[in-house]
Amino acid sequence: MSGAITYVGPSQQTAYVLCADCGTPIEPNGANLCVNCLRNSIDITEGIPKQAAVNFCKGCSRYLAPPTQWVICEMESRELLAICLRKLKGLAKVRLIDAGFIWTEPHSKRLRVKLTIQKEVFSSTILQQIFEVEYIIQGSQCPECTRLAAKNTWRALVQVRQKVDHKRTFLYLEQLILKHNADKDTISVTEVKDGLNFFYATKQHALKMVDFLGAIAPTRSKASEQLISQDIHSSTTNAKLTYSVEIIPICKDDIVCLPIKIARSMSNIAQLTVCHRVGNQIYLIDPVTLTLGDISANVYWRAPFPTLVDITQATEYIVLDIEPTSHPPKTAKGGRFLLADAQVSPVGGSMNSDVIYHTRTHLGAVLKPGDTVLGYMLGSANFNNEAWENLNMSRVPEVILVRKTYPNRRKKSKARAWKLKSMVPSLEGADTIGLGRERAEKNARYRGAGAADQAKAEADYERFLRDIEEDEELRGNLNLFKAQEAGPAEDAMIEDSDVDDEEEDFPEIKVDDLLDEMDNLNIVSLCFAELWLARRRS
Repeated sequence: MSGAITYVGPSQQTAYVLCADCGTPIEPNGANLCVNCLRNSIDITEGIPKQAAVNFCKGCSRYLAPPTQWVICEMESRELLAICLRKLKGLAKVRLIDAGFIWTEPHSKRLRVKLTIQKEVFSSTILQQIFEVEYIIQGSQCPECTRLAAKNTWRALVQVRQKVDHKRTFLYLEQLILKHNADKDTISVTEVKDGLNFFYATKQHALKMVDFLGAIAPTRSKASEQLISQDIHSSTTNAKLTYSVEIIPICKDDIVCLPIKIARSMSNIAQLTVCHRVGNQIYLIDPVTLTLGDISANVYWRAPFPTLVDITQATEYIVLDIEPTSHPPKTAKGGRFLLADAQVSPVGGSMNSDVIYHTRTHLGAVLKPGDTVLGYMLGSANFNNEAWENLNMSRVPEVILVRKTYPNRRKKSKARAWKLKSMVPSLEGADTIGLGRERAEKNARYRGAGAADQAKAEADYERFLRDIEEDEELRGNLNLFKAQEAGPAEDAMIEDSDVDDEEEDFPEIKVDDLLDEMDNLNIVSLCFAELWLARRRS
């Protein structure tokens, strides 16, 4: 009988070898070393620093993102982690698996980051290791803060001027600049007698401000250059540029007496007009006929003329009676202005001295008997104005009304639920009221004077705040922020105030129209750390 042949396959038993260092049986590998001996003999974190420094600017609270960018980062944020990873030069030779912060005390000026990396040490042999890197937060200054701290570092200056006796225009201009973030390239802002000075590091930034001012106000500008130094060998010069920007000295609610030539060129409008709006042009209205007109900056500067009287010289009148001049009534600007005949009397007169004035006004749409209105007494006035002297006085109204006011509202002790931001720093022990207050405080502190300037600055700012409350069109161009909530004592005082005399048609500012005050954040669009991890994992 023949024997059976059976196939015997290869043995399934795994072959082991001894570790070359410790003699532990291990599976064969390219290094012939166990895992523990391999880690003891090879350090894949070699070449990666275990300690580094991060630059932090105390002036603007920004971190330096290499090579030259400064960004705002929250503690233990992804943006800050990206900056920390950029500081480690040896990460390009390994594979980054994971990275994260280890909590530290905020005041310790230390950042601890835990990293997980992999690296191929031999053929088909990959090691993974977790280690910690400590970062020291070093204080430094960014270029912008350096320019602020140093002197005479500017290369371009924008001088903004308006020859008027109040600061209302510059207070409004300040809010527009803040709303459109037009001051982001400004090194510093200083206040002078008739305006403001804006300092810039480059010519391009100054030109942007000049263009911005020309877009929001009727201005004219001219440039000058001062040579600082010159290199005759390379034909290069170092110069400082100055741009002078002058704003037309006509403001809202001012009375303007136009020269006869300009009045005839504007569809033969009356010479005595009221400025009802100022944009990049001056918008005028004849209060007797509702004829509208506008004057551009170029037309004005060809033959400039002053205002006849401004709002600081206005008188309060009480409306006794008012009715439209015709039926249907004559209107303009979509019903905003309505031509009406009014009877007014000055506020504060005695029963024996009260005088009733009959006048025609363009405010018939907002006035009713019992209201208070600001106006100008022209019947007995005398002005040093050539156009005024040539007017036919028989056709000049005794009183011109320009704006409805709310005197009962001013008597209330109720605090405003809104506030404005300012480009000037807040003063110690007082609220920030914008331009004018800072210079008055310095005058009072260093020269023992300035009380009159301070009172005038506060009066201008209070008048500007009332304009915002009473003018919805003006309020729509500004950013209003929520103020801090009133305390219990202040709330009790408000509740106890008399509400019987509250104006029904007062244009209240709604809470929904107010903005929450937030710090400007410069957030990196794409996180470097996230891109790094995605690239390493792919």
